[in-house]
Amino acid sequence: MPERHSALITGITGQDGSYLAELLLEKGYDVHGMVRRSSTEKFDRIEHLRDKITLHQADLLDHRSLVDAMRAAKPSEIYNLAAMSFVAVSWIQPTLTAEFTGVGVTRILEAMREVCPEARFYQASSSEMFGKVLEVPQTETTPFYPRSPYGVAKVYGHFITVNYRESYDLHATSGILFNHESPRRGLEFVTRKITWHAAAIKLGLADKLQLGNLDAERDWGYAKDYVEAMWLMLQQDKPEDFVIATGTAHSVKTCLEVAFDQAGLEIDDHVAIDDSLKRPAEVDHLIGDPTKAKEILGWEPKTSFEQLIRLMVDADLKLLSAGRG
Repeated sequence: MPERHSALITGITGQDGSYLAELLLEKGYDVHGMVRRSSTEKFDRIEHLRDKITLHQADLLDHRSLVDAMRAAKPSEIYNLAAMSFVAVSWIQPTLTAEFTGVGVTRILEAMREVCPEARFYQASSSEMFGKVLEVPQTETTPFYPRSPYGVAKVYGHFITVNYRESYDLHATSGILFNHESPRRGLEFVTRKITWHAAAIKLGLADKLQLGNLDAERDWGYAKDYVEAMWLMLQQDKPEDFVIATGTAHSVKTCLEVAFDQAGLEIDDHVAIDDSLKRPAEVDHLIGDPTKAKEILGWEPKTSFEQLIRLMVDADLKLLSAGRG
């Protein structure tokens, strides 16, 4: 019988980590997750998987703990999804963001080189690296121009991965993922903020939704579709970097319209613009070109933007209705 694959996922308690864990379990993997020892660690996204996965306490700021986690997990695949993931917070904690999201990648690559250099490594790169975009749409060769401490840190993480691949012959890949959402998205992210409020207003639990820039556009996909692309990247013989996106951008306003339509609400009755929610430097025209992923990985998004927002509103209606009972 062939040996079972073992995967180690950093950031397993996050949106992507939980969907990836489900996907790998379906494929028969032993799934290991890395969690930080912190009083605020939330396990709700993986609660239903707790008895099927093995969790290890480790931290991207601590090299020793990463080595220990890898020795225990013996992974054939490592997915580095851990980061300070919320762009706005990166302005408040820029140095910590650099440590986690940038230098942390070096620590995990060093630990991998020491413990399991034959494993395959996935780095979660981000469309935020393109920032002030230099061409539309963005491809794997578009130059980076990050516009936030988060974006800058992600560029470091991306290039250190490329460097380790080329210098040490590691199977290390970066997925440059554009925005991807789901019912498991944090409430601080604009799509989930909108769908949660649409549900809450519908159920009489809230009355107003405050938003910043309604004209901001993003290329938004479904996280469940996107984790499949991560897995496909590590199944390739040759490690390469891929843009994962839908190729279409939508505005925050469109997101609002679809969500409120799904909830049967009028936007004008409940939405107010709050200038304090606008970013110091806004990124514009983030649209990814997923051609390479389609040609090499055979990957395409399965869920449209409208389907995604409607399913998120339905999930929030269900969530909030249960909470009332």
